[in-house]
Amino acid sequence: MKKRKFGLVLTSVLAASAILGACGSKDEEKPAKENDGATSDAGSSEEAFTVAMVTDVGGVDDKSFNQSAWEGIKQFGTDNGLTEKEGFDYLQSKSDADYESNLTALVRRDFNLVFGVGFMMMDAVEAVSADNPDSHFALIDAEVKADNVVSILFKEQEGAFLAGVAAAKTSKTGKIGFVGGVNIPVINRFHAGFVAGAKAVNPDIEIQVKYTEAFDKADLGKITANGMYSSGVDVIFHAAGATGNGVFSEAKERKKQDPNANVWVIGVDADQYEEGKVDDKTNVTLTSMLKGVNTAVVDISTKAKDGEFPGGQTLVYGLAEDGVKLADSRGAIPADVQAVIDEYKEKIASGEIVVPEKVEE
Repeated sequence: MKKRKFGLVLTSVLAASAILGACGSKDEEKPAKENDGATSDAGSSEEAFTVAMVTDVGGVDDKSFNQSAWEGIKQFGTDNGLTEKEGFDYLQSKSDADYESNLTALVRRDFNLVFGVGFMMMDAVEAVSADNPDSHFALIDAEVKADNVVSILFKEQEGAFLAGVAAAKTSKTGKIGFVGGVNIPVINRFHAGFVAGAKAVNPDIEIQVKYTEAFDKADLGKITANGMYSSGVDVIFHAAGATGNGVFSEAKERKKQDPNANVWVIGVDADQYEEGKVDDKTNVTLTSMLKGVNTAVVDISTKAKDGEFPGGQTLVYGLAEDGVKLADSRGAIPADVQAVIDEYKEKIASGEIVVPEKVEE
């Protein structure tokens, strides 16, 4: 009897081991994926599509270009039920030496799509995308020719043209200014459009131009604006990222010292109305030239999520695509001036007017 019982126990153990072994072999063939927080209605694990971005030196809170991109990333995350850090995230670059390492870090964290924000990141995206051909990248404001990279450009010159119209029609001194960041093609497009728009409505307008060669130096923006305002300029359009925050600081200081001072700032990339707030009744923001970076980020992320990643393509957003436009002026721009702006907007969107990308054009 004892031998029979021992035999039955041994048979049962061997059978159980066989079953467990079979289960183990299946698990080895198809490893289980970690639960990333997204589940189906049945409660089973479902892989989420994740996105992340690397800022340029302007930082994620530059109240301009990088911030707009981050808002797009966050919007995509919210729309798709993702959690920050795991589902969407950003890494901030303190210098251009951080670009490649930050991009690589996000690739190693297995984000499905990684954005490089800004023209300055072109070389880094080109290098990291070549080293990681199975990863997908999106580059804003520059082009990289690779099957795993989509390049995103904007017709900044078209929106800047409208900013130039607004500045020239608002100026009482006949002097306006442009403060650029680094002297690169994307900022040149802002510059060219602004000059073209201003000259279109006032051929005799005087336009002072200064490139600060930085996107993260508010003190340089303030010093530059001080010089322009002191010389009689009464409207400044900046395309300088966080450096432009200094332009607002200078205008607000002058307005506080003299409430009757006629000083205006035209913001860039995002609606910078709040940056121009002096008090509850006074604001130095004339308008802002909006660049739909956030919209483009959501658009590209959604396409990639749906299996339609436009790798190898360059997508361009202009007035016709609602990629650039002027922000609501909150009454700072009179109705008659707004009518002129709208007229030019229609002509540009229809192709009747082609705005130059370079000042010499």
